[in-house]
Amino acid sequence: MISRILAKLGKSSSKEAEPFLATDNVPKHIAIIMDGNGRWARKRGLPRIAGHHTGMKTVKRIVMEADRLGVKYLTLYAFSTENWKRPKDEVDFLMKLPQQFLEIELEELVEKNVQVRMMGHKENLPSFTLNAVEEAITKTANNTGLVLNFALNYGGRREMLEAIKEIAADVQDGRLSTEQIDEQLLSSRLLSGDIPDPDLLIRTSGELRLSNFMLWQLAYSEMWFTDVYWPEFNETHLQEAIQEYQRRARRYGGL
Repeated sequence: MISRILAKLGKSSSKEAEPFLATDNVPKHIAIIMDGNGRWARKRGLPRIAGHHTGMKTVKRIVMEADRLGVKYLTLYAFSTENWKRPKDEVDFLMKLPQQFLEIELEELVEKNVQVRMMGHKENLPSFTLNAVEEAITKTANNTGLVLNFALNYGGRREMLEAIKEIAADVQDGRLSTEQIDEQLLSSRLLSGDIPDPDLLIRTSGELRLSNFMLWQLAYSEMWFTDVYWPEFNETHLQEAIQEYQRRARRYGGL
């Protein structure tokens, strides 16, 4: 109760919330839709890009806290295939954020044994964005700790369509039979094919939708929504989401 009240007040108190977490039931994979940067900025009379810049700092805090709590995979929805529709100035700024973030944080991510990955489509990404991400992936490839998976230029429907087309081509060429097509096969052809499905989805800013994010993978994920904007999201909020996850019984359609 104390942690909930503090979270609503926007205060960070990870030390107080920590004893309420069951260390043997921390979600293995957490996915986050980082929403509300622009609205956070607008409420303060700031340009939208100021919200995105502040949200970048939140990424650092949440990555470190997830690692401390024992989360194994953290997938962050950084830029969707639909985000290209935003004003060019905003898109240009968003494309610079991965480079800025990794220039500042890559050394510490290496030290913390974090492995950086990208889940998305490389075409259309500026070379400076792609180069920064690929450098981080290369430099952390042998790390064995938290997997930090950026969903960048990612769309769930496109992901599934491309997986289906790939499977259909294999059937047409005789490499697969239709009898071999099952859920496990389709999962393996998705961009997240080598990591487990999310146990917990978090979305900030009060929106209650998936926004084309991991549509197949989230079929049985627990979902936690908060009105808190992403720039305000802190360690206490993450702990509160995990506490709620631990109170739920995951039945996967059974009793």
